[in-house]
This record gives sequence, C-alpha cells and structure tokens, in this order.
Amino acid sequence: MTSGRREGDTWDAASGVGATATMAAAVRAVASRGEGRLIDDRFAEALVRAVGIEFLTRLASGEVADTVEQLWIDMAVVRTKFYDEFFLDATNAGIRQAVILASGLDSRAYRLPWAAGTVVYEVDQPEVVEFKTRTLAELGAAPTAERRVAAVDLRDDWPEVLRRAGFDPGRATAWSAEGLLGYLPPEAQDELLDNITELSAPGSRVATESRPNPQPGDEGRTKEGLDRISEQWSAHGYAPDMARLRYFGERNEAGPYLSERGWVLDGVSVRDLFAANGFTSLKGDEMRMGDMLYVSGALGEAAK
Repeated sequence: MTSGRREGDTWDAASGVGATATMAAAVRAVASRGEGRLIDDRFAEALVRAVGIEFLTRLASGEVADTVEQLWIDMAVVRTKFYDEFFLDATNAGIRQAVILASGLDSRAYRLPWAAGTVVYEVDQPEVVEFKTRTLAELGAAPTAERRVAAVDLRDDWPEVLRRAGFDPGRATAWSAEGLLGYLPPEAQDELLDNITELSAPGSRVATESRPNPQPGDEGRTKEGLDRISEQWSAHGYAPDMARLRYFGERNEAGPYLSERGWVLDGVSVRDLFAANGFTSLKGDEMRMGDMLYVSGALGEAAK
C-alpha cells in the first residue's frame, strides 16, 4: 500500500504529521476534564488554541467532544498514564537525564514532578519545539526540570544535535518514543532504535509501543477507520487525511528488536490497560488494537 508521506517532508504543529500532535493534545484536553479524571494535562487546551485550527480548538474546549469516539479518549488516557508513570519511575530510581523523542505538544517537562537535578531533552522539528517553547513562555509556564531542546528532524543526525544540546551518553537515560514509530519508514524506525541503544549507558530505560505486524486485511480496516474519522471531522470544516500520514507495511516489532540489542523489557497490552483502568472491553475491529504492547525496560538489567 502506498503512503502520502515523501522523503524530506516537513511540518509544524498545524500541518502534516505535526497536526497529529495537535489532535492528540486536543483529545488529552478532553480526557483531562471532569470528575474522576485519570490524567491531568493542564497545558493541552492552551497549546491547541495557540495552534489555531478552529475545529481542534473547539474539540479541546469540549464543544464538539462528541465527534471523538470514546475509544480515542480512553486510548489517550492509557497512553498518557503509561508514559507519565514510566518517567516518574525512572526519576524515582535515580535517573536524572530524560529524552522525549518527537516531543510534539507533550508538556511533561512542565507538568511532571521531576526530581531535582533532572535534565529533560525534547527532540522535534525546529518549528514545533520553537512554537511550544514560545507559547508556554507566553502562558507563564515554567519547566519543572531543566529543559533543553534539540531542534532536529528525527530522519537527520539527531544524535549529534542532541549531544550539542548537552546530552551525556555516559549517564543513564530515560527515553520515550511515544506514538512515533508508525510515522517513520521501517528502516528509519530501526535506525532510531539503534541510535537509542548506542547512546544509552547501562541502566538506561526506554518506553515505546510494539505493534504486531498486520494480518491480512488489518491495514485496510485501519485505513477505513482513519478515513471515517476524517469524514466525520470534515463536516466541521477540518479534513485531515490521517491515513496518508502513516507508513504501512511490515516492519520489525519494536519489543523483540530492542530485546535483541540488550534491553530487558516488560510489556502490557492495550487490552490489559483498558481493563486495569475500568474501560469498556475492546470489541470487533478494535480487538487487534488490543494486541499492541506498551513496552518498557532497562538496558542490561531486569526491568523494574
């Protein structure tokens, strides 16, 4: 199957792959509302408003929340909680260097209670990180750790830019690659995971998603689902072609690939995370999504 992506394409928070970060932030804003909420991304709505896409602003403010399936909201909750807890566990274990790859509109450097002395590196396209830095400064928000930016496309030599920002490969590091791998070609995914491994001192930690390779018909159903959402949102004046932003086809599963390179990982399925958080069980075409694993662990030692 073909993809709408092309080599060297670029984006900001309102276009291309960058718009998916704004969509995710809008859904996090919805999930952060109401009694009994399980996540609290207090910067999500303001960042979405600053991007300026009218429909996503209305979505983030709760005006058109019914245009998002509950499945998406629940997915935003379990994903956000998983990575929040990953970083907090790492910092509680004494790791004081963190790298958020494809940081988008993620606000963890501003909202998590990082331990004193922690340095958080955010890696993303220059336009994206500049926008977030400026917007949060205008809101009066201050990072809760020492935040450093590596403004670079992950398809370029991002390890060198990260080093120039002060990253120390001799220190244990907590790495996240959240919602990222499907937006990279298969060979770029492998290169990214190789670079993480090469830059990691023993005891470093990593967290990402490990998606099983598709069975016949899976990708067609995924595209149909994404097209359904695009059509629904087009009625509100916003028509992203979401299926064309991803790379489809077989690739190495991230979990086994990292394990072969010395990482000791634990994995939890989306299905189990839904059950643990009291969400409705996945059904029908959603069942294959339930097989996706969120994996995390350490380099050269048992995951804790």
